[in-house]
Amino acid sequence: MPSTSGAPTPAATLENHDAIELPSAGTVTVIASSARADTYPIHITRTLEEAAARVRELVGGAQVAVVTETTVVRLHGDALLAALGQEGLAPEVRVVEAGEANKSLDQATGLWHWLAAGTLGRHDVLLTFGGGVVNDLGGWAAAGYMRGMRYVNVPTTLVGQVDAAIGGKLAVNHERAKNLIGGFHQPLGVVSNIAFLDTLDVRHVRAGLAEAIKKAIIASPAYWRRIETDAEAIVARDHDALERLVLAASAIKAELIARDPYEYDARRTLGFGHALAHPVETVTGYGPVLHGEAVAFGMVVEARMANARGLLPDAELERIVRLLRRVGLPTAAVDLGAAVDGERLLAATEKVRLARGGSLRWVLPVGIGETVIADDVTEAELRDALERSGIGVAGPTGA
Repeated sequence: MPSTSGAPTPAATLENHDAIELPSAGTVTVIASSARADTYPIHITRTLEEAAARVRELVGGAQVAVVTETTVVRLHGDALLAALGQEGLAPEVRVVEAGEANKSLDQATGLWHWLAAGTLGRHDVLLTFGGGVVNDLGGWAAAGYMRGMRYVNVPTTLVGQVDAAIGGKLAVNHERAKNLIGGFHQPLGVVSNIAFLDTLDVRHVRAGLAEAIKKAIIASPAYWRRIETDAEAIVARDHDALERLVLAASAIKAELIARDPYEYDARRTLGFGHALAHPVETVTGYGPVLHGEAVAFGMVVEARMANARGLLPDAELERIVRLLRRVGLPTAAVDLGAAVDGERLLAATEKVRLARGGSLRWVLPVGIGETVIADDVTEAELRDALERSGIGVAGPTGA
């Protein structure tokens, strides 16, 4: 609708736009609007054959390509291609190096060159087959190719199945900050096959469990009780326990992101633990500390902040710490397995603040299933919580 300051003009249509008279002075403005709602299924299966059948349903008659990584292709590559072949799919495969350090702009550029050399078009489908790194990297490559081709996530790790593969939030890392370069592009669907988790080592199972515990703390006392009941069975990779865990996590995250899929609201609770987790990963070089381990540590630091403010009772803080320790997740710096320089960590949190629009909002738990967002946490509070978690920070404190 063209308008001037305080003087709107009639709406232009295909029939009348050439008849609208321009004002004698002032700025003329046309208001454009665009709305989009994406709906997609998250399938949880027990066998590779079921997973392949769900992939076939999602892609229909489109061409398919697969991006995966070295460890996954060694463990599951032949079986996946055989199962897809039974569904009439014969995709080209691109294998990238495993590990968070390889979720980079260079790797994404390599994927674009590979796609450009092939025959896939915008309405074909890229299958991301791997953990959160591959889901992020492949999804972002799909988002950028031909202004956005379709993709399906087939996560093979627990952190992927309970979190990373859901939501369309995609990025690659930069030496300055994790997930610094990225955007939003929703998947065509997600297929989480519980059987893939049989090959995970226990450390990666625990790392994935951290993201599930996060969802329980921010959203669901019932989910927390389920994790408390199933904790040892989950770590032992019991399929029934894992299916319950993944199903509930998928439902919780789907509900939370539906409220704000593009993160316009800075008060998102899904960031619990991440304001410190990403800086920890950055300063330790994207590798020694797994994402879920960093999240567990970050949750404890934020819980300590909440406790120091009188928001989280001592008993609830201990309850959170006790469950994380019970499943073998880090609750103090000594558990991280890598040295963390306090001053570098503070500098890295500053980069997160800039990425979040100039204000670093902390998610502070007040009980299981309830949190508050605080944007007034002082540097002194952060330093105190870090020191109580085993990271000393030299120098003066700020307001």
